[in-house]
Amino acid sequence: MLHAVLLVLTVSSAAMVLVHLAPGDSLQEIGGDPAVAAAERARLGLDRPFIAQYSSWLRRAAVLDFGESVRFRRPVRTLLRERIPNTILLGSLALLLAIALGVPAGVVTGSAPRHWLARMLAAASLLLVATPPLVTALLLLAALTGWLPAGGFDPRGANLFEVTATALRYLPLPVIALGLPIAASIERLQSAAIEEVLGEPCLAAARARGISLQRATWVHALRLSLTPVLGVMGIVIGTVLSGSFAVEIVMSWPGLGGLMYQALVARDTYLAAGCAAAGDVFLAVGLVAADVALMAVDPRTLDTA
Repeated sequence: MLHAVLLVLTVSSAAMVLVHLAPGDSLQEIGGDPAVAAAERARLGLDRPFIAQYSSWLRRAAVLDFGESVRFRRPVRTLLRERIPNTILLGSLALLLAIALGVPAGVVTGSAPRHWLARMLAAASLLLVATPPLVTALLLLAALTGWLPAGGFDPRGANLFEVTATALRYLPLPVIALGLPIAASIERLQSAAIEEVLGEPCLAAARARGISLQRATWVHALRLSLTPVLGVMGIVIGTVLSGSFAVEIVMSWPGLGGLMYQALVARDTYLAAGCAAAGDVFLAVGLVAADVALMAVDPRTLDTA
């Protein structure tokens, strides 16, 4: 947990420093009268030395006050509260899709590599890893079929029923675009892990006691093989929830990725730092959750921790 706190502090601080060092001025980027811009810069404290701005931001951030956005003229905390649920929804569904496809596919390809189904799954996995997922999602599902919209979801000004119905139309494409390459990566990891575990003496002993090959593979070997997969799952969770940058921008999904992009374009220092902090919280939570799941699957992890 201490490592997670330090991680959030480091990444958010780095984002603030990099935006500050970037050429241009946040108030000039959005235009307006120079006199009004100067007054606004003084009101927001952007005319002070960077060290003073940074120390003041750290004190406020400790109570979850990330300052005010220059671009939106609203508190950063409010903007994050509006966007974070959308990113969590998109990332959670993408993760479920990736796990639901990647783990069983990896068990098949690792336990029976010569089977025609395993070869097809392995080929599809390599293709998904090599092909940008946005190309597949946009061309096949949006451009060719026209079944699903490729962007434009806006939940503002709608009731809960309208938001839910609209989101169900706009969610499939970004979920597929985000989830398929992760599923392919999980399949590769799971395949190598299950192949190695099936050669362990404990599995040979289980088979000698009369346990069927299917049960030995899908119950005992699967649990033992989840260790390397869970070892990287924390990074995967954090990457999905905080790194859906391109997918959200291209598909106009109103999440943290699109908000971070707008902050960078506008040189909005406080908003960029707030988005980086929120994204890194996802990464920290993912790492902790993966460690807990790893200890549940393999209690020996407690002995080595």
